[in-house]
Amino acid sequence: MTTSSTTAGDPPADAGALGRLATERTRPDLADLDTRSTRDVVAVLAAADAEVPAAVAAAGDAVAAAVDLVVERMERGGRMVYVGAGTPGRLAVVDASELVPTFGTDPELVVAVMAGGPEAMSGAREGAEDDAGAGAADVRAQGVGPDDVVVGITASGRTPYVLGAVDAARAAGAGTVGVSSNPGAALSARVDVAVEVDTGPEVVAGSTRLKAGTAQKLVLNQLSTAVMVRRGRTFGNLMVDVRVTNAKLAERVRRMVAEATGADSDAVARAVADADGHAGTAVVALLGGVDAARARELLAAAGGRVRGALEAARAGAEEPSQDG
Repeated sequence: MTTSSTTAGDPPADAGALGRLATERTRPDLADLDTRSTRDVVAVLAAADAEVPAAVAAAGDAVAAAVDLVVERMERGGRMVYVGAGTPGRLAVVDASELVPTFGTDPELVVAVMAGGPEAMSGAREGAEDDAGAGAADVRAQGVGPDDVVVGITASGRTPYVLGAVDAARAAGAGTVGVSSNPGAALSARVDVAVEVDTGPEVVAGSTRLKAGTAQKLVLNQLSTAVMVRRGRTFGNLMVDVRVTNAKLAERVRRMVAEATGADSDAVARAVADADGHAGTAVVALLGGVDAARARELLAAAGGRVRGALEAARAGAEEPSQDG
């Protein structure tokens, strides 16, 4: 496998190939875009974004394979590390940060590494994407190893920072996933699972914050959410590990517990209070017929999975008494 040696400020070796990418092509039918009415421009943008879900759905098998890879490594104690530059990096930061309150995960379970560092989140540092060495160094700084999965995200599929990062991840024995918007992307040849979402030319030529960015957001939503579902962070479609940090979420927990158990409002309120606001614990206590302390023990033994905890609670209730 060839590792990129591009450094900051140097053009990639295949710089001339950029114009041949689908995401860089222009749309002749929009040559008069700047002369159109505001409503027409909005309609054009909406129509373009409407094409994205079908393109993402077409990559469903690859997304599922990526989910299975991440779940398998996480079951071994590993993490998922997103790597991106510019828009993909910012979307990765958003996705990783939102998993903590939504699914109650450890902040270190899913992390995002962005070209240019944290400052690039709110201020453009576009030159950082050309530094393959920095991508490799940033992955190594995360202590990536064989139990982890690194997910490289780049619309073009050729961003040096991301290529350097996945090369370093592979060298460390980590699993690798590539998310791009061009068929036959260079990234795809360097990863274990290639997710290629062919979004085609943008309304504004080359502005991959548009359709390509929409596709990346959808793919990351699917990837991280499916991983959490597979790892038992939901009960049915209820996010029973949500962290209660405001009044809205406290009310949501009570509604979820009521929906999951069918218990009346008073019983739900008591169970949630005894569970210190944790929906999963309250559900296990109510459906399993145990107190909050026992519900916590059952959940811990079941790896946080509510269904597993309930099965154990019911099995315990069915055991014959040893008294007498």
